[in-house]
Amino acid sequence: MKVQFYLRFYSHPGQELFICGDVENLGNNDPTKALSMKYLNNDFWQATLEIDASEAAKIQYHYLLRYENGIVISEWGKDRIIDISKSGIEEVQVVDTWNHAGEFENAFFTAPFQQTLLVHHKNTGKPKATKLFTHIFKVKAPLLKKDEAVCLCGSGKTLRDWNTESPHILTPEGNWWSIKLNLPKESFPLFYKYGVYDTKKKTFVRFEDDNNRVLYGDALRKKITILHDGFVHLPNTSWRGAGLAIPVFSLRSKDSFGVGEFTDLKLLVDWAKKNGLQLIQLLPVNDTIATHSYLDSYPYAAISAFALHPLYINLEKVAGKKYAAVIKPLNKKQKQLNELPQVDYEEVMKFKLAAIKELFAVMKEEFLQDEEYQQFFESNKHWLVPYAAFSYLRDKNNTPDFTQWKFYSEYDKTAIQKYVSPKAKHYNEIAAHYFTQYHLHVQLREAADYAHKHGIILKGDIPIGIYRFSCDAWVEPGLYHMDAQAGAPPDDFAVKGQNWGFPTYNWQQMAKDNFSWWKKRFAQMSDYFDAFRIDHILGFFRIWSIPMHEVEGVMGNFVPSLPIHINEFNERNIPFNYHRYVKPFINDAILWEFFDHDADHVRSVYLDAQKDGLYSLKEGFNTQRKVEHYFSSMEADDFNNKIRYGLYNLISNIILFEAEGSHGQQFHFRIAMEQTPSFRYLQWDTQQQLKDLYVNYFFQRQDYFWQQEAMRKLPTLKASTDMLVCGEDLGMVPHCVPDVMKQLGILSLEIQRMPKDPKKEFFHPTDAPYLSVVTPSTHDMSTIRGWWEESREKTQRFYNNELGQWGEAPYFCEAWINKAVIIQHLYSPAMWSIFQLQDLLGMDEELRRENPHDERINIPADPKNYWRYRMHISLEDLLKQKSFNEELKTLVEMSGRS
Repeated sequence: MKVQFYLRFYSHPGQELFICGDVENLGNNDPTKALSMKYLNNDFWQATLEIDASEAAKIQYHYLLRYENGIVISEWGKDRIIDISKSGIEEVQVVDTWNHAGEFENAFFTAPFQQTLLVHHKNTGKPKATKLFTHIFKVKAPLLKKDEAVCLCGSGKTLRDWNTESPHILTPEGNWWSIKLNLPKESFPLFYKYGVYDTKKKTFVRFEDDNNRVLYGDALRKKITILHDGFVHLPNTSWRGAGLAIPVFSLRSKDSFGVGEFTDLKLLVDWAKKNGLQLIQLLPVNDTIATHSYLDSYPYAAISAFALHPLYINLEKVAGKKYAAVIKPLNKKQKQLNELPQVDYEEVMKFKLAAIKELFAVMKEEFLQDEEYQQFFESNKHWLVPYAAFSYLRDKNNTPDFTQWKFYSEYDKTAIQKYVSPKAKHYNEIAAHYFTQYHLHVQLREAADYAHKHGIILKGDIPIGIYRFSCDAWVEPGLYHMDAQAGAPPDDFAVKGQNWGFPTYNWQQMAKDNFSWWKKRFAQMSDYFDAFRIDHILGFFRIWSIPMHEVEGVMGNFVPSLPIHINEFNERNIPFNYHRYVKPFINDAILWEFFDHDADHVRSVYLDAQKDGLYSLKEGFNTQRKVEHYFSSMEADDFNNKIRYGLYNLISNIILFEAEGSHGQQFHFRIAMEQTPSFRYLQWDTQQQLKDLYVNYFFQRQDYFWQQEAMRKLPTLKASTDMLVCGEDLGMVPHCVPDVMKQLGILSLEIQRMPKDPKKEFFHPTDAPYLSVVTPSTHDMSTIRGWWEESREKTQRFYNNELGQWGEAPYFCEAWINKAVIIQHLYSPAMWSIFQLQDLLGMDEELRRENPHDERINIPADPKNYWRYRMHISLEDLLKQKSFNEELKTLVEMSGRS
């Protein structure tokens, strides 16, 4: 049998198209062996496939686009299937439309919409049998309402001569609406349109938008033409939803143990449904136990990208009635912890881990024989076994730093398999981690199922990094640059930048197995979540990388990036002095600026005098890490802190970083160069020339380069999951980022007080793109009420210009102001409006927390922030707030988001 493929695609010079599918001639789904297509004309590419119909009854396939630079991207979706089993057919002609990932409609074919949020159109009866047919029309229409179907009208008798009273009604088949027609060859060319038909009222509703579709060709007896016509041209921005964001640990119920638990999500689902919300967004829920201290409360420093955190386990659920007596002695402690206004992380973990150990001791025999557990183990042992071994070794060695372990400091799969053998003396300690992870899985899976049953989806969070001393780094250190630290450049929230301490990704190594680690991570996450937020999606373009010998984020640079060659200084007539630009510039005036009356102390202890009244740092203090180590054994009093951070400032008082391995030939600019005293002491003309080169370096030369970096990773990763993908694209955003996200259909994040347009002080929710999430605040910033009190001048401008109010702004954020901000976001054209629970409660004077500053979850500038915010009202009581709940539901419904 011959299969002729015609693909509608307007290409550019240097581009090539391929067909990849599940038969040998299409590469058996191997993109490197895909069938090459030929350019036919401006509208079509063509390929011919010869295949024995006895080898495969159906062919599943998709198209690939290869750019001139070698980057290959796939069209969106995996739902092109053609049936070649019909006897007597010698040729199948397929006319397809490239499915661009950025089409809005594709978002509605992701898991949350297909499985939970949208109306499912079922085929209620068998379509009229069509024994003789020449053409199969297929088209998608994801946003049809209940009792609506796709219909087809067109020119000629077979298509009813545009008669809308009796159009052809298509039948739902998977993602497609389909119909088989027998078209006489004299009817070509054929003009037609799809439309919407109300199957209950038996009435035509409307035609699709845009011009008539045209089909050229013929109708031969032994030939079938299949048309994949893309999407019905209907309004595609009509669906808008609303959700709430809160960390699991922040939930409060009468049954929880001083912290929110997975079982509490059911009550949160009940409240969300009561108020017309369709989404619950959570922070990462992976295990972060590293130090057994409050520092482990940081949810983005997971010791495993797969394991769930024991913090969220509900002990009562694990024990059941049979073993309830084991945890009964904890009732008093549970009540005590539950009454605290915040989470006492260390105390909660102390009692939960001890209780889990006791429960496993009495349940282990039946647990290890349980069939459901055994299935869980088999499906997850690729991460579960090393995680359990890592956790045991961490506690045995009293450190997660595996490089300090006496044994097993380097992961050996065979040795670890032997180490975790059921015959080992410590097997019970190992298996206790299996026990914990299984019950966490069951409880979170049960909460997710409950949410879906009630029309609510769960949105997770994928951190950009991994903890340096994590199981992932132990098992596959080659996937990470362990000699670097990820972070973020300075911004309004962290003027010295951020140093997260995570190793950066070795993307080249990850690409060798087609990003297998990421795909496993997505697959495991999809067990519980319908959508996810990529934390710091900018890291897929370039990451802010800080050398291990530095402490502050300001000492980093973007990796990868195109450096400045030494010749560029000469070409721009900039006098180049290696020591002046690359080394800290220190004179007496700068020492007085940083240390005032303690300058003499600094000169004598930490500096060497050079010529011309300049100084250099002594060898023992010439990096921030050396300074940190020196002061680590001293009391952190005002004097020592002043000297320590003053030395940090001296070390960062530079213009350029030398590119590693360039032998003084290539350089990167120090971020915020103009704010350094070193820059201030340069001549005016040199300052202007350096500023021009600085702008070129950060905002011009890198853009295309970073775009290509992202396109080597994101298309493959996005295509590997059915979850809805959202990106956190905040900070120093390259110009290429919005376009790449738009091309891939990744939702952006829009925050009112963080406009992406540098000319604007605020972003207005009405300006949001459709494929986006709008929110007034995130966990990394103050709530609406907290922000209102931070800057009187900003608040006044916001009050007058964004809220459209006259006169002087109230000093405190009154409930009606908070409500006005919520309403602005609800009426945004964005697909999703998501609110922190604190911001929603802020609309009610009686229900809101008394002090808004107690509602903040994280302070990014503080690397040791204690993540302990907890609701001040229980979920049970929140469900009883009739007046507030009715008001919120009304707001959501009136905005069209319900």
